[in-house]
Amino acid sequence: MPRRVDVYLSVVSPWAHLGNQPFLDLARRHGVTVAWKPVPLLEVFAETGGAPLAKRAPARQRYRFVELKRWAERRARPLILRPKHWPFNPSLADRAAIALGALGLDPAPYVVAACRGVWEEELDLADRDTVAEILTAQGFDASAALAVADAPEAAAVYEANRAEAISADVFGSPSYVLEGEVFWGQDRLDLLDEALASGRGPYGAA
Repeated sequence: MPRRVDVYLSVVSPWAHLGNQPFLDLARRHGVTVAWKPVPLLEVFAETGGAPLAKRAPARQRYRFVELKRWAERRARPLILRPKHWPFNPSLADRAAIALGALGLDPAPYVVAACRGVWEEELDLADRDTVAEILTAQGFDASAALAVADAPEAAAVYEANRAEAISADVFGSPSYVLEGEVFWGQDRLDLLDEALASGRGPYGAA
């Protein structure tokens, strides 16, 4: 049976954007099952001691920009450091990914395109029409997906993902969880790759 990686993320996260394609390449290479679990990131921050960018110390804010430049270069991805529609409410865009999963479809192409829309194309992912256009461009039925995203069930999954993230000791986006072991950040993908290649059991805090 293939191993499974749970991916906790939000399209509002530039680090998720930088990690999406390398993670998908890794997942294909190892034949793992991927469970996409979009989360309301600010709520996860609030429960785990994190802070929105504007509330972080100036030194931490400046360092974030330096790191984004480094990793965008490493990943060979264009990245706009201050996209004009950011920050924004990512709830609809995140729930659209949940909706695709509920429809039995792979959300990965949409997740990649949605993050690219924010961080490379400066699209407004809080705008319903923009989300619909991204869904359509990736070959999905936007009307069907958004209808599911609007339903109470999608909101319930979004909330359940938040609760699961907290229970799993997830505190940021993206976080990749392999059999209970958290790999926080796209800069930990090499470690996830090694864990999968070795076949070792999960490491815990004890």
